[in-house]
Amino acid sequence: MKSYTLSYILFLIFIFYTSCTGQNKTSPQKENIRPETKDASTPHGPTTIVRTIKQDRKGNIWIASWDGIFRYDGKSFTNITSKVSSARFFSVLEDKKGNFWFSSVGSGVYYYDGTSFRNFTTKDGLVNDRVSEIYEDRAGSIWFSTEDGASRYDGQSFRSFTTKDGLPHNGVNSIIEDKTGKFWFCTRGGACLYDGKTFTILAHDGKPFRNVHTIIEDKKGNIWLGGNDGLLRYNGSIFINYSENFVGYIYEDKTGNLWTSSNNVKTKNFKNDLPSNINQSTWTLSRYNEKSLFNNAALPELIRTNEGMIFGILETDNGNIWFGTLNGVHRYHGNIITDFKGKVQE
Repeated sequence: MKSYTLSYILFLIFIFYTSCTGQNKTSPQKENIRPETKDASTPHGPTTIVRTIKQDRKGNIWIASWDGIFRYDGKSFTNITSKVSSARFFSVLEDKKGNFWFSSVGSGVYYYDGTSFRNFTTKDGLVNDRVSEIYEDRAGSIWFSTEDGASRYDGQSFRSFTTKDGLPHNGVNSIIEDKTGKFWFCTRGGACLYDGKTFTILAHDGKPFRNVHTIIEDKKGNIWLGGNDGLLRYNGSIFINYSENFVGYIYEDKTGNLWTSSNNVKTKNFKNDLPSNINQSTWTLSRYNEKSLFNNAALPELIRTNEGMIFGILETDNGNIWFGTLNGVHRYHGNIITDFKGKVQE
């Protein structure tokens, strides 16, 4: 069991880090915030890796973890999948109809209508059963990022996209549709645009991107990329680099501030081998002020968490920031980090 768990951890780390070379600029540090940490004393929550956190239309918080899919109603946690699957879950999505989709590593995708589950795997047309991200486009089709390409489900059947179709790499990390209707694919071997017919490989400073892990479109229509090349913004014509540190997640809050998870490892210095202390490196939540993002002196606030890797970030309806780590789920508000696993940081 220990070797099995270790193999999955190594797989997760491999998703985060692949070869990276190129030139970047280092983002200056505005300040380091070291918040107080307290125990929420809430039982039955996730205790291992939490990869994604989302809030549904009813206000419940959904958490995709290696312990299962959890729903938090503001008082207690419920493991939704405990009687259905022992899979390790990576992502959760509430679609436009109010149904839920859960992605897993090795067990495909689970569809949940609030009452019953349906499991989609390669037998149903999914390109691979190791699924990371889930995305719903404007037409209502559901996209799945997998380690062997991307799959799109239109409610009837799957269509898959791989390097044979024009992807730069089959290891797909994330997909979004921008305001023009074009799709951005982030992969372990670069990023590309898909206009519905052809793929266009993207480059920065004349070189293709390496591992691009996360992407969002902000309220102003800017595209933000994060990964081995750091944090970059595409303004419609060029990419602007904000940081050379690895960025694992990007999130825009309601006021337009940008939150990222990052560490102090300059991944451009590594080709195929990973630093031995990657799990123990210092990870931070970085908050870029909306007013300073679009000048040349964006100074992020660095919020130290004393945790290892930081994954999904979410701002809830009441303004709290939630994030996942290797050790469960946490909430940041008022300079206090609440640890829902029941472990107080020293």
